Amino acid sequence: MDAQLKRGLLEICVLTAIKKEDSYGYKIIKDISPYVEISESTLYPILKRLEASGCITVYTVEHNSRLRKYYKITESGINKIYEFLEEWKSVMKAYDFIKEEYDE
Repeated sequence: MDAQLKRGLLEICVLTAIKKEDSYGYKIIKDISPYVEISESTLYPILKRLEASGCITVYTVEHNSRLRKYYKITESGINKIYEFLEEWKSVMKAYDFIKEEYDE
């Protein structure tokens, strides 16, 4: 898969994982892993980019005497998911065309 496409898909998956509830790194990986392969070394740069772009905010909570970073989606992050869903419709039309021609 094209690296840029995969990166964009992973960003949307991360946003979707934290849309339901604020979450932390390990749980985000656990939630996404059944659908797409993602590692810590891939996740944390994505989280940094999403924070820098204003799609998420970060806060810490003490858990078992340690601080845990939690990630919260912003309105901008929610809008990014909706934009992706709209754009993906045209990608699926192209996919359907290609698949139809390939199957013949």
